[in-house]
Amino acid sequence: MAESKSSAVFRYAVVLLMLCVYVLPLFYLFNVAMKTQIEYLKSPIGLFDQFRFNNFRTAWNQGDFSRYIWNSVLYTSVTTAASILLSLFAAFPIARRYVRFSNLIYLFFTMSLFLPSPLVPQFWLASQLGLYNTQWGYMLLRTGGTGIAFLMFVGYIKSVSKELDEAAAMDGCGYLRFIFRILFPLVKPVLATGVMLTAIGVWNDIIGPTIYLSDTKYQPITKGLFAFFGQYLNNWPLLACGIMIIAAPLVVLYSFIQRYLVSGALAGSVKF
Repeated sequence: MAESKSSAVFRYAVVLLMLCVYVLPLFYLFNVAMKTQIEYLKSPIGLFDQFRFNNFRTAWNQGDFSRYIWNSVLYTSVTTAASILLSLFAAFPIARRYVRFSNLIYLFFTMSLFLPSPLVPQFWLASQLGLYNTQWGYMLLRTGGTGIAFLMFVGYIKSVSKELDEAAAMDGCGYLRFIFRILFPLVKPVLATGVMLTAIGVWNDIIGPTIYLSDTKYQPITKGLFAFFGQYLNNWPLLACGIMIIAAPLVVLYSFIQRYLVSGALAGSVKF
């Protein structure tokens, strides 16, 4: 059946609209980053008159990003790895129904996604356990919420043949060996999606470090953005540069694993 001209126009119009929704804010951010403070105050939405890449160097130094970036690398790498492993180890027995009340446990995990963040009880718990203002305490709190990765793992594992479990057991394959040698390579698509979503949440977190990390030497890279806010005036061009600096590592990560994201998201959508 041939597509009508009006349908084709509508389809391209929707794609163009979505492109504008995502691209225009990025272009505006880059446009602001290329301005001086005076130029921005004179014309906030006007085009920049020349490229000022030196603004990124100024923002890097003023935001002290070289001091904070290694904390963010530590938090993101450790928390992401721990969250993914925890999600995988929890999802496998529930997806296979190797534990009792699997449906009920899965329901509790699903409900937790819609509950508000328990900042007050978490703060009290961290203080009582001596985890307040410690790097490991913050990473432990971030690892505790496995998030959507667990649900995607459950859906994806259900699509993997259960005969693999039986064959591995007959060959004498242990539980840990089965997880890392057989199951882990099979879940690469949904693994990439879980890594990306978890890394974004940890890298861009600004509320958690503000609450749980009072010492500036433990602060992540997002702390550097506060350097561009003043009591009477904010330096918007340097703030835009800082935002782009923070987003750059995530863009690099996305470029490496983007081919797995769509397939991983679709694979994890199997009904439980």
